[in-house]
Amino acid sequence: MIFKNREEAGKLLAKTLKDYKERDVVVLAIPRGGVVVGYYIAEELGCPLDVIIPRKLGAPLQPELAIGAVAENGTTVLNEDLIYSMGIPQQYIQRKIREEVAEIRRRMSLYRSGREAITVKDKIVILVDDGLATGATMKAAIKYVKKLGPKAIVVAVPVAPPDVVRNLGQEVDKVICLSTPEPFFAIGQFYEEFEQVEDEEVIRLLSARREPA
Repeated sequence: MIFKNREEAGKLLAKTLKDYKERDVVVLAIPRGGVVVGYYIAEELGCPLDVIIPRKLGAPLQPELAIGAVAENGTTVLNEDLIYSMGIPQQYIQRKIREEVAEIRRRMSLYRSGREAITVKDKIVILVDDGLATGATMKAAIKYVKKLGPKAIVVAVPVAPPDVVRNLGQEVDKVICLSTPEPFFAIGQFYEEFEQVEDEEVIRLLSARREPA
């Protein structure tokens, strides 16, 4: 399945989530692309939209290779087998965690423009991204949100490898994924348009779907 763009992916996902309309729901989207997808879901469900910003922990000299991921409070998910096989020292991992948490907090401040995070306690949380490759960042997001006391957690993404969907299904109440292709090389291969989303667009979309003041 090939999506025209993130808007189409979001609208298609929203149709599969219609049972959550008029319920106590919050959409938490992973920037930047996930915020576009999440916006159309939140718009259809009539619920608030906020960001959750897990960050990948890149391997030494291979920043695109994820050895894990971290959430804003330092909650981590680590690929221990990969770390062991590559002989990555703990000092490196701890330094990367500190660096990425600082970047998360910087982005949170930028995107929320001084607003507080939306409360998710006792609510249904729908975690959204524009696609998943390894699932590492989504796992960190799930681990973090669980500590906030939600009523339920739903992961909703347009595309992801089948094994990632199966693994996440053991972590949350429900996973909704429109396409699970194999082989899977990169999220962008399943979009006709996959341009970078700018920070200004993230801020605009978040502002449009915040809780009433």
